[in-house]
Amino acid sequence: MTLDSLENKINPYLINCPVNSPAREFETTLDQSRLVAATGFQEAPSLNEINERDSKRLELLKVQAPQGKVHDSLMLAKIGATESGSLKEAYQTALSGQRLSTEQGLMLLEAGDLNVLGWLATKAKERFHPQGKVSYLLDRNINYTNICRVGCDFCAFYRRGHETDSYVLPKEQIWKKIEETIEVGGTGTLMQGGVNPHLKIEYYEDLFKSIKERYKIHLHALSVIEIEGIAQVSRLSVEDTLVRLKAAGLDSIPGAGAEILADEIRLEQSPVKRHSHRWISVMQAAHRANLPTTATMMFGALEERKHIIEHILRIRDAQDETNGFYAFILWTFQGEHTELLKKNPDLQQTSGAEYLRVLAVSRLMMDNIPNIQGSWVTMGPKIGQISLHYGANDMGSIMIEENVVSAAGTSFSLDRKNMVELIRRAGFTPVQRDTYYNILTEHEETH
Repeated sequence: MTLDSLENKINPYLINCPVNSPAREFETTLDQSRLVAATGFQEAPSLNEINERDSKRLELLKVQAPQGKVHDSLMLAKIGATESGSLKEAYQTALSGQRLSTEQGLMLLEAGDLNVLGWLATKAKERFHPQGKVSYLLDRNINYTNICRVGCDFCAFYRRGHETDSYVLPKEQIWKKIEETIEVGGTGTLMQGGVNPHLKIEYYEDLFKSIKERYKIHLHALSVIEIEGIAQVSRLSVEDTLVRLKAAGLDSIPGAGAEILADEIRLEQSPVKRHSHRWISVMQAAHRANLPTTATMMFGALEERKHIIEHILRIRDAQDETNGFYAFILWTFQGEHTELLKKNPDLQQTSGAEYLRVLAVSRLMMDNIPNIQGSWVTMGPKIGQISLHYGANDMGSIMIEENVVSAAGTSFSLDRKNMVELIRRAGFTPVQRDTYYNILTEHEETH
């Protein structure tokens, strides 16, 4: 059976199960198992085995468990039957909402049952977001330049400056893109480019001021490495650079450039950015300058699972100190057209199962960051939908324009109507938010 034909069998279960049916939570669990099976989860039984076994089990559970508690009973029974004492303890720590240790996080990532992880991550999400709402953002990615001196092996977007397709966008073109964004209801722009050695801080001050003078729009812009580059070429400290950028109109900073915060991995993937403490340092400087930021993780390249846990813990520790990360966003390495894949041709694309596993553990360990975003952009809308049952409370941006990930061969897209329907069919109330996760519009269900 092909993946497409299997997904055609799965999809009706996922999107048509009535939200308020007594078996809704249980049905959702089965749907997760089916879709995860289609994406490479080796432990999942076959579709026929699930139908035969669980249809009988469901009839029993409908009698034995109160309405709405079927799924909880199943997962608690699974935890209770866990043979490993340390794994069971990690489950129980996560369920109680206590902070997970490094060892517990790694154990869950390596040995945790995927459905149990999804259930626990949902419980953790509900501590932050108990209303059953899932948000999305309408904004535009504007890449003001593609010239970058860093040359990360995992990036297919950058140019050195001598190529014929190297560019710096004129202000007028940037303004036009913002106007188009506002016309369709967009509330923000994510503006990033590269470490262009020809652009000093005066360029950014002039650009940001020109935008704020003309438009009421949130400016979520730059990255750690860009800020360091601006400071260096302008002969300023990072702190003074941040103050001047904020005064010019910068509202918040994306978490790009974190990749994996483990120096041994960064040395292989991007030697110029090899010191992970610099990413943490600049982000904390931004927080002290009253510039909120997101935090990110790109995985599925050269790292091991221990490096993923190291990354999560470094961000969690930094958040304990400055409390400036308002969201955590994780996505998988997209290798097409990148030097990293050319140097490591045996790298395999991250499976949907592995993505959901890392997502769930991230939600469980990130006990001090309120929002976790599912990545439909790199994993596709179906896995993005399933991610809402693995700890994600947000589907990210519809993104009127996106260039960096698409340069590496990924081409998923969603419009507002499909985004709203995707969230609703997963059993949640869709809401449009702004960059700071304030709800702007709640989409009522139409009959």
